[in-house]
Amino acid sequence: MSIDFYEKVFVFVIKKERGIPMVFKERLKEKRTEANLTQVELAEKAGVTARTIQNYELGSRKPSNMVTIQKIADALNTTTEYLLGSSGTYVVEAHEKGGAKAAKDIEELVSEVTGMFAGGELSEDAIEGAYKALTDAYWIAKENNKKYAPKTRRKKTDQ
Repeated sequence: MSIDFYEKVFVFVIKKERGIPMVFKERLKEKRTEANLTQVELAEKAGVTARTIQNYELGSRKPSNMVTIQKIADALNTTTEYLLGSSGTYVVEAHEKGGAKAAKDIEELVSEVTGMFAGGELSEDAIEGAYKALTDAYWIAKENNKKYAPKTRRKKTDQ
């Protein structure tokens, strides 16, 4: 993942709006009921299974690709940004680029950094310093992982 991606995540966390954000499952159900659709009807319109919609609304599954989310958003006449909220787009992008582990890592990063900066105002210099430290740590860890990863897990270009 590019440094731009992590910069976006960091900026989101630092500039996150106050209060408890509505999560994907709540936004999905809200939009579906506003459209007077059943889970089955929404599934048919979006080209997914009813079980997928049910799992999303229960929160037992999370979206793993933007194509599916776009289909659902189109069926509900809304945007992917609204359905996913501010951080959801980053989590889905991480899942698409790096799989479930990357998505989980981003969710944890957002959660931890949000907690770290909660309740206080930071100067631009402090934000820049924290961002630089986090991105430096990310790239060092990435390089170390590449060095010590078994050859079977390395990309052909790394060998």
